[in-house]
Amino acid sequence: MQKKLYKSRTDRKISGVCGGLAQYFNMDSTLIRLLWILFVLFGGSGVLAYIVCALIIPDEPYEDYYNGNHN
Repeated sequence: MQKKLYKSRTDRKISGVCGGLAQYFNMDSTLIRLLWILFVLFGGSGVLAYIVCALIIPDEPYEDYYNGNHN
């Protein structure tokens, strides 16, 4: 089965981007959020990248969420 990147419905603080990335890469979402904050502070374009990801990455399908196929 092919893995797909979705915004998380269960691990969501703002829009679910970091939670979805954590599920996709099988990592802790807190680590993804910390890395993203470092990217914002030191890279400068992290906020713009987050907004783009929030607009482009689709939401986790309801059937996956309700059937228990999420992590």
